Amino acid sequence: MGRYLAITGGVGGAKLALGLAHVLAPEEVLFVVNTGDDFEHLGLTICPDLDTLTYTLADLSNKELGWGRADESWNFLGTLSALGGEVWFRLGDRDLALHIQRTQRLKQGATLSEVTAETGTHLGILHRFVPMSDSPVRTVVETTDGPLAFQHYFVRDRCAPRVTGFRFAGIEHARPAPAILEWLRDCDGVIICPSNPFVSVDPVLAVPGMREALLKLPVVAVSPIVGGTAIKGPTAKMMAELKVPATAAQVASHYGDLLDGFILDQADAALHGCLGLPTVVTQSVMLTLQDRIDLARVALRFLDDLKSR
Repeated sequence: MGRYLAITGGVGGAKLALGLAHVLAPEEVLFVVNTGDDFEHLGLTICPDLDTLTYTLADLSNKELGWGRADESWNFLGTLSALGGEVWFRLGDRDLALHIQRTQRLKQGATLSEVTAETGTHLGILHRFVPMSDSPVRTVVETTDGPLAFQHYFVRDRCAPRVTGFRFAGIEHARPAPAILEWLRDCDGVIICPSNPFVSVDPVLAVPGMREALLKLPVVAVSPIVGGTAIKGPTAKMMAELKVPATAAQVASHYGDLLDGFILDQADAALHGCLGLPTVVTQSVMLTLQDRIDLARVALRFLDDLKSR
């Protein structure tokens, strides 16, 4: 079919990534994952978006919670709570093993790309997925209460503080993971999954050299805003606090000249043909596996159509 790159972060992005993995062979797609959400907690390196995609592709995700592993237990967290430890970030017993293994391998000198590949191999994942960079980048949420590390804002404070902006600490020293630049030399198109544009996609695009490389290829994005509402997470709340319209049109405008096409949900069909770039209208809310597969096929057909114009 071709070779594609998909940018993803969090639960919404992982849903479409799973659909793409069902449609495309392992040699046809590379998933690039946001690592701005990563942080150090209890002495461990936690990579929430990488872990979400790992568990999704391995069919180990907790489909009820939308995060973490299925069949999880919480003995460690319960004991830590009894000892007065920090338990605001929930680490299940099964999930803990991944964080310990990752932290140990990083301390031994392995790169995050190498550790991620090893994890995928051990869990039987055939499709390749890589961090946006092997260098640490940390998203900082600027709020009216002061700057907050992303997980403090998102999990500990439950997105309550009012957002005034974002910055990505360490981004100036980051470079795209080696597999990304290699893949882009022979790539047919890019899909930006329906992830939060500010804190899931922007960190990836901010890695020096990334946006410039993507501008050479056809790029389509799936709107994470449907009918003025974020399907998952605080995207609409952030947009309101940043004083920009919480609309699919605003998301397309945010990505700007990077986009060659934009995928709208049926709830936003009135925007079709009104955004100054090609659009496709489809059902983009993914409730079932078939929804994920169908949206993946729409995105790939759209890319192929853009290439042929």
